[in-house]
Amino acid sequence: MPADLAILGLGQLGLPAAQAATAVGIGTVGFTSDPATAAELNAGRPPADGSLSAAELRRMLSGGFRATSDPAVLGRVRTALICAPTPSGAGRAPDVSGVREAATALAPRLRPRTLVILESAVPPGTTRDVLRPALERGSGLRAGQDFHLACAPGRLDPGSRTFGYTGTPRVIGGLTPACTEAAAAFYGRLTDKVVRAKGVLEAEAVKVLETNFRHVNIALVNEMAVLCHELGIDIWDVVRCAETKPFGFHAFRPGPGVGGHGVPVDPGGRLRIVQLARDVNERMPRYVTQRAAALLNEHGKSARGARVLLLGVTYRPDLADQEGAPAREIASRLLALGAHLTFHDPFVTEWRVEGRPVHRADSLYEAAAAADLTLLLQHHATYDLQGLAAKAQLLLDTRGATPAGSAHRL
Repeated sequence: MPADLAILGLGQLGLPAAQAATAVGIGTVGFTSDPATAAELNAGRPPADGSLSAAELRRMLSGGFRATSDPAVLGRVRTALICAPTPSGAGRAPDVSGVREAATALAPRLRPRTLVILESAVPPGTTRDVLRPALERGSGLRAGQDFHLACAPGRLDPGSRTFGYTGTPRVIGGLTPACTEAAAAFYGRLTDKVVRAKGVLEAEAVKVLETNFRHVNIALVNEMAVLCHELGIDIWDVVRCAETKPFGFHAFRPGPGVGGHGVPVDPGGRLRIVQLARDVNERMPRYVTQRAAALLNEHGKSARGARVLLLGVTYRPDLADQEGAPAREIASRLLALGAHLTFHDPFVTEWRVEGRPVHRADSLYEAAAAADLTLLLQHHATYDLQGLAAKAQLLLDTRGATPAGSAHRL
């Protein structure tokens, strides 16, 4: 099947897009600058982050999908999605160097009437002020006249069985009304609903709002968790009761920190509440470590020399993705206190902290029984928490997942 769509960036955004496009019969090629990544995907070996299963990748390959590191393929497609990661960079701002690299690869091969869509999470103005000039300089074409340019920020919920690619409405903003309609026609083949933003700036700002909404609300409930512990109040019962309100409230739950690929975005340092939320959430791994040390101390044990079992080191339950997971910082802090660590995670076979491997427990119940403290950092569905609570000498649950009264909870 000849490729009609090129996806630049084969990560958390690019692979699901490729999967959705291939499923509806769009000839799709995935471009990466890393030949090894392309070879692994073409051999049917899915990424380690769990964003795609082996069975899903096999179906994509049988449907015609191929990955490549040869930029020549970019000159043969009618649509190009830029799905480069934008991790937190200097000054905590999203690093858009991946977007620039994708534009550099695409621009010399850009043909008239091609549709280019930016899916990466970026600060408002990136499509217009970074991507557009890079594409125009490298191609000699004019955006909005010779080719279409739009922004459709990613809206995936990794691992969700409720909100899939097709059922999640897609927000689109084009450089011109014609660009918007071209992008809407494309996504109309992939999703059930397309939402047209006023323009690219509005579409980019939608992602900023959605991402910051999550971080700010998690920060609020994390602050409440600290306060409730100091006052002897069960934060989990508070949330349980509050979420029965049918209006004006959306339940978030506290935890050991905030992971994931969507970093808080504060364009120009003007969103003070986002800065505060970031500070609050970044404090949680230290707070969890302090709670762990205090719990050991209450039971006559010191953190120095204590055997601590960490359960769940990924950032989301039932996924292998470790991006931004607080487990590594918590482990580093416990090691600094002199604790001896082991870990268990059904989705992670090897784990390193500060360059050193951490021993993986083979027998979960035996490890919990032997540990001075078991620390639940992520609640995977395979964990029998009632059984673990019965085996563990001490269990600190940072996710509120254990039965009430069976463990110490955040």
